[in-house]
Amino acid sequence: MSTPANPATAPQVSPRRRRRQAMIFRVVNVPMRWILGLPFRTPLSKNLMLLYLTGRRTGKRYRQPVSYVRHDGTLLTPGGGNWKLNLDPNRQEKIRLGGRDILARPDLVADVGEVDRLLMVMTEANPRAANFIPIPRRGDGHFNEAALASAVSYGFRIVRWHPAQS
Repeated sequence: MSTPANPATAPQVSPRRRRRQAMIFRVVNVPMRWILGLPFRTPLSKNLMLLYLTGRRTGKRYRQPVSYVRHDGTLLTPGGGNWKLNLDPNRQEKIRLGGRDILARPDLVADVGEVDRLLMVMTEANPRAANFIPIPRRGDGHFNEAALASAVSYGFRIVRWHPAQS
């Protein structure tokens, strides 16, 4: 992973805020895994799904709650966490979506222009998602290009899930 030429363009999120947010997610994810794992649709499953992942080195199984938006027959999720490192574009993953298990193939989007476009799609469909994206926005609503490019260089991705046809 390369670092940006100008660290001043990195997303301006305080380390304290990041630690606090990570701690909150660790606590909140415990009941979220249980609720999203239920075999029926819940109010939370409108914007959240549960990924079943296998650790790339350890083989350990993980369940990761993530937000999603439906778009053009795919599911879009922000991939800012380390969980995305376990994804292989050639391997389908199990997802619990609305109380049902499906298989979907991940496509990690790293092109800055396409990431911006997909973030706009996601925040338009789910405005609350913008609260969890630590990238400043320009006056026209798009994300600051330098900050977004820096985030992508540090590993931020959009995961475009392609559900298997059943």
